[in-house]
Amino acid sequence: MWRRRLGALLLRSPPSSSSTAASSCQHHRRHLLPSEEPLALNRLARLFTSQAVSDGGNSQKPFIAFVLGGPGSGKGTQCTKIASDFGFAHLSAGDLLRHEIASGSEKGELILDIIKEGRIVPSEITVELIRKAMETSNANKVLIDGFPRCEENRIAFERTVGREPDIVVFFDCPEDEMVKRLLGRNQGRVDDNIETIKKRLEVFESLNIPVVDYYSSRGKVHKINAMGTADEIFEAVRKLFSSLSDWGRLAVEKEKWRAGTGTATQRNPTDLLIAEALEFLDGKRVQSPDCE
Repeated sequence: MWRRRLGALLLRSPPSSSSTAASSCQHHRRHLLPSEEPLALNRLARLFTSQAVSDGGNSQKPFIAFVLGGPGSGKGTQCTKIASDFGFAHLSAGDLLRHEIASGSEKGELILDIIKEGRIVPSEITVELIRKAMETSNANKVLIDGFPRCEENRIAFERTVGREPDIVVFFDCPEDEMVKRLLGRNQGRVDDNIETIKKRLEVFESLNIPVVDYYSSRGKVHKINAMGTADEIFEAVRKLFSSLSDWGRLAVEKEKWRAGTGTATQRNPTDLLIAEALEFLDGKRVQSPDCE
């Protein structure tokens, strides 16, 4: 599969800058490897292949994916599928907050009052819950669902954890569809009533969208159309994460070739071709599947 994908990448002609269609696609392009701080292919290899598990110890920093979207956009459902298919630990900011509420702690009571009013939980509370959950999971790939919800959250996370996420997946869903889904799910949540839903959507628009815009400027946002059935939406999600997985496997081949384990006659000539191709592709930005 990944060898065919490599061939397709090598054979693909670069778009002409004079073409109107190409200009339109360039405007909407999202990259797997951001231009300002490109993700090294060998890092992807460690994170998206079995070598990441056997590479040893807890010294590696996990691959972090923020998953954003309005209330009712279906991001929680998609995170469950991603975790199952691609081996991520799924941490839901909302679930962590609700678990704290269920514990009956003083902090939980404070969180409950804030959620009932449709306000954002203070960053220091949410970030600390997420940090502890990441440490407990001991995973090498982590999805953080529904966070950050505002710029203050983002800054607090990056300050506390000491890094940005590797990618940000944004589920784009129309407001009327989100309201319909929230009113129809009947999960008994205190924030699933029309008045609170409207407040949550207002908060999302004013506070969450600037976070998406910021990470878009960093080349890290991958926008997913959140209309359709869960399975239909996941097809677009699968393409994104499969692309990351393929790049990881290709990087492993390149690192094996560069490592030079064994004599030259023991090396597979196909591996040499792959290594040379990757030398050419290294540093090039790869277009996300939604614009192919």
